[in-house]
Amino acid sequence: MNAKSRTLLITLTGRDRPGVTSRLFSALAAFPVTVSDVEQVVIRGRLVLGVLVSYGPDTDIGRVWAAAEKIAADLGMEIELATGTGNGDPRRRRGRLHVTILGNPLTPAALAGMAGRVAAHGANIDRIERLAHDPVTCIEMDVSGADPDGLRAALAAEAAEQHVDVAVQRGGLARRAKRLIVMDVDSTLIQGEVIEFIAAHAGLEAKVAEITEAAMRGELDFEGALRERVAMLAGLDESVLAEVRDRIEFSPGVRTLVRTLKRLDYKFAIVSGGFTQITDALAADLGIDYTAANVLEVENGKLTGNLVGPIVDRAGKAEALRRFAADAGVPISQTVAIGDGANDLDMLAAAGLGIAYNAKPVVREAADTALNVPYMDSIAFLLGISREEIDAADAEDAGLL
Repeated sequence: MNAKSRTLLITLTGRDRPGVTSRLFSALAAFPVTVSDVEQVVIRGRLVLGVLVSYGPDTDIGRVWAAAEKIAADLGMEIELATGTGNGDPRRRRGRLHVTILGNPLTPAALAGMAGRVAAHGANIDRIERLAHDPVTCIEMDVSGADPDGLRAALAAEAAEQHVDVAVQRGGLARRAKRLIVMDVDSTLIQGEVIEFIAAHAGLEAKVAEITEAAMRGELDFEGALRERVAMLAGLDESVLAEVRDRIEFSPGVRTLVRTLKRLDYKFAIVSGGFTQITDALAADLGIDYTAANVLEVENGKLTGNLVGPIVDRAGKAEALRRFAADAGVPISQTVAIGDGANDLDMLAAAGLGIAYNAKPVVREAADTALNVPYMDSIAFLLGISREEIDAADAEDAGLL
């Protein structure tokens, strides 16, 4: 049918139960109508079912109307019917965007602010879906008719005011394609900074932490700051590295994120301004596919205070991302980079999606999106994967389904 087809929108609302959808479509099957659109959602046992049907000039729409009302009466549900013309929204022909909002808690004021910003940009919210309710609440909006960059900036400002996180991504096939996830290590993959853990054994943790903080804010040259801190470690016994490995804790949700995306054939990489003596073990534990990090020089069982080989710095992280993507056969546009410090900026800019994770202000401002919740598996929500899907996959693997 053409764009000016006559249409009837049927909206059923009421207690959900098996057979509602089947009953309605069975009744419609008796008439010369075609289905143009269907939307259904269930919230706390309440069903909202919307069906848009198109029909020709010879269709007795009064009989269709009466049949739909009878089904609603039989089911004890409320019904709303509206006739019109055209079976498509012209806004849908413009770029579709996914707007993901995370909050703990997620307040009505936050959603009102976000929806208001969308409306102010002349855009439309076509669909809203909950992706998670624990440990954070996450909803996703499908938005049409907006300029991505302008809307992203406006929503980021609103998110800061409302103390929530937001991501704006283009819709379409790109989001569902195979991806490579590249993660920073210190204060991203793991909690804390490895070099500070090592320095604690020399009684220099506070001094090293001060330099680390300045470097991550972008106030110091990374390589110079790294060499200065490593020099302070000279003379420490190599066994300290094993002790540090044993005390490291992953950020909450890391294992869930890796396990979930591995099921979908994602590749993972870690790139670190830290040290292979630590990162190699982390990669083996998680099943990481690619790694890049610096190497501490060890002689006669002691740290010399020097590094061996090229430095993995800000530029080196971006180059590692490109190298890993080429090896995995993944276009750069289908990579995701996650980091928290200034030395991650080039990597975040190079990736198809750059995520600032509990990051310094300079990084939050530059990244595509920022997450300020302490749950790494929330990144799955940005990729359109719901908590229910994650839990169901875990239960299936455990033989519970």
